Formats: sequence, C-alpha cells, structure tokens
Amino acid sequence: MTKGDGGNDDADGDTQPAAATASPAQATASASGSAGATARTITIGFQGPLSGANQPLGDNAVGGVKTAIEEANARGNLPFTLRLATSDDLGDPGLAPPAANALVANPDVLAVVGPMFSGATKASEPLYSGAGLLSVSPSAASPILTTQGFSTFYRVVPTDAAQGPAAAAYITRVLRSGKVYSLDDRLDYDIGLSRALEQALLASDTSFVHGNADPAGDYSAEADKIMAAHPDLVFYSGYYPELALLAKALRDRGYAGKLMSGDGSLDPAYISLAGAAADGTYFTCGCLLPAADPTAKSFVTSYRKVNGTDPGTYSAEAYDATNAIIKTLTGLGADATRASVTTAFAKVDVQGVTRHLTFQPNGEVTDDKVFVYQARSGALSLVDSVS
Repeated sequence: MTKGDGGNDDADGDTQPAAATASPAQATASASGSAGATARTITIGFQGPLSGANQPLGDNAVGGVKTAIEEANARGNLPFTLRLATSDDLGDPGLAPPAANALVANPDVLAVVGPMFSGATKASEPLYSGAGLLSVSPSAASPILTTQGFSTFYRVVPTDAAQGPAAAAYITRVLRSGKVYSLDDRLDYDIGLSRALEQALLASDTSFVHGNADPAGDYSAEADKIMAAHPDLVFYSGYYPELALLAKALRDRGYAGKLMSGDGSLDPAYISLAGAAADGTYFTCGCLLPAADPTAKSFVTSYRKVNGTDPGTYSAEAYDATNAIIKTLTGLGADATRASVTTAFAKVDVQGVTRHLTFQPNGEVTDDKVFVYQARSGALSLVDSVS
C-alpha cells in the first residue's frame, strides 16, 4: 500500500492536517513467561497511522505486532523481554520524519515494523538508514522504494509492479473483460499501480482508457466520463474512502459492469461506506485477509485474544514482519545491536501466515503472489491467487 508520497506535482501526498504531531506512545506488551526481572528489554518500534482517517489500517497492523510480541514473551524462552513503542505518522509524508525520529531516538528500539504508506516510507527511510535501524514495512508497495539506496529497508509484500500484472491477468483470463477504464487519483500509489496495470493490459492487447480523478472531489464527473466510455470493467487505483464514492456514483448512473481495485481499497470499511454499491467489487492485494483464509485460524484466534477484535488488512503482514524480527533477535541473543540485527535480518527464513519470508538483496520479499478478493453479501471473500 503506497499512499501519497508527494512524487507527483499534482498531489502533495498530505492526507491529514499537518498540525498533527508524531508522538512515540509507549505500549508495553505482556511479559508473562519472559526471561526474568534482570533480562534485557529490547523494543520493537511501530510507525504508522494511529489517528486520523487512516487509523483503521494502522490499528490492524499494530495489532499484529502486539500479537507476535505477546506470543514471544509468553513462550518464556527469550534471553530478553520484548516491548513495543509506537509512533503515529497519520500516513502523512510530512509527519513521517518526526515519527521516525521518535523511534530512532529511543536506544532500546532495535527494529521497526513500518512505515505503512509508501509516501511516509520514502520520507522516513533516510532517517532509519542513517541510524542503521532496520525497518520492515508490512504494506508499502511502491516499486521505487528499493531503488533509493535505503540500506535498512525491507518489506513483506510484493510491489505494485507485481500487483498490476496480476490484476491484469485476472481481468483478462478469468473475468474476460475486453475494455477497461483505469482511473487513478494522481498520487504515487495510484500512479504506480495504474501504470503497472496498463502496461500489462497493453501487452495482452486488452483495450483500456486511462483517466485521472481529483482526490478531493465527489467522483460524479469521473463517473460521467466512465459511463461515456462504456467499459465492461473499471479498475480504480486508490483508497477505499474514495472508491466508495466512486462506486456509489457509478451505481447511481446505472453502471452494470465490474468494479475492481487494489490493496489500498481492501478493507471492510469500504463495504460500510459504499453500502449496496460495494457488492461484487473485486480487489487485488499482496496481503492476506486472515479471516478469509481457513489456514490462518490459529492466528485469528490469537489476535482476538490479544486485541479483542478480529484482524484486518495488514494485520497478518505486520505479525509476520514482527516474527521475522523476533527470530533474528533470538538468534543474536541479549547482545543484539541495531547493526547486528540489520545484518542478520538479510538471511532470515520464516514461514509466515501470509507467505514464506525470505528476501532478495534489495529488500524485496521473494514470494510475490497476489491474492484476489471479492465483496459478497457484506463481507470480503478470498476467491483466488495469482503468481
């Protein structure tokens, strides 16, 4: 997921009021069964949107981090006690550097899960790399992030460069759509995903029309343009609050074709916002929705126990990222440092809930399968996967 990085002249990527500040609210995970009162405390940081419009996604992810930490402490075999420190960036690139600095300044933080959005990641990573502090994103998918020379950055999801072709393959081979309207909001995530999709559609000789939207609008004008183009499928590269507006505008105009979006829109909140207009919408995501996958039942149970709610989008990815960090820390023992953690993490090998985690030298996850979901009768259902 790659919400606004300001990489486009038409969109500065600021998704929340700049007056908000990033504060490292210390959250302590359960230490039951830990190595004892004299054991070293090692802190895992989390950076993401913990307030504002994007808070649900941040809550999902930090819940996964908490679950992994609590499980690890409860096992009682660690040579240290794990803690969690959180830093709220609201998903805003402008607020990301102070949020990152709050974690960098905490000497107990040896690794960070996050940031979540690509704009925030792009703004934060120079600070993490400069401090030699490992950061593992559960969701940032912009392809450019691993081309910037960030020395401590990894991610557990495939990039938009993988998601776009996977979406195109599903559109052409399974849904058999012959004319696609590709719409984006001119933010970094939107542009990256729509370009990857359109390049793959072009390679398969599938007709498409490209459109840009005003992310501050109500999508009525965009819906009118779509209706005039007569597509049999609309692919929206953007986020669920805006997709809900688009879906309702299209249905109000009698659109009877298919609607599809990417990982930025895959959230139960979309169904709540769009109502009946959400039914039938398809989504692609490198992320796994645990509640939709029977093999993730034990994780769902543990997450509920720790957080008192069901896991959501990026809960499992954050859980897997945290467990990969914990495995690295465990191998290093109580003498782990930021430098040793970053070096050792490059060779981590973990079977996660979402996928088998190993990493390429540039920080990309090796397993790049993409999942396909559909909104059906008020719920999100896993319908397929594409490699």
